[in-house]
Amino acid sequence: MSGCFGLLAAGPMFFVSGWVLMLFAGIVHEDVGIRPFGYGTALVVTLALWLVLAPAISAVVRTTWKPRSGPWPVTWKPGPDWWRRG
Repeated sequence: MSGCFGLLAAGPMFFVSGWVLMLFAGIVHEDVGIRPFGYGTALVVTLALWLVLAPAISAVVRTTWKPRSGPWPVTWKPGPDWWRRG
């Protein structure tokens, strides 16, 4: 179920990312040597970045992620009087 909420959160973040890119390009355009561009161009660039980076990030996470060692899965199973311990 968390995948559905992740997809719902990605929609608005796409538009926010485009807006931030447009602002950033407007701020640094003289230093970088580009012309400032509008919101539509920023959305196209954001879409291209998402299409390129999302599979790459997914592949890196899939190959480097290992389940953490720790108390899970729990080997201790509480008995009927577990609350009396102590």
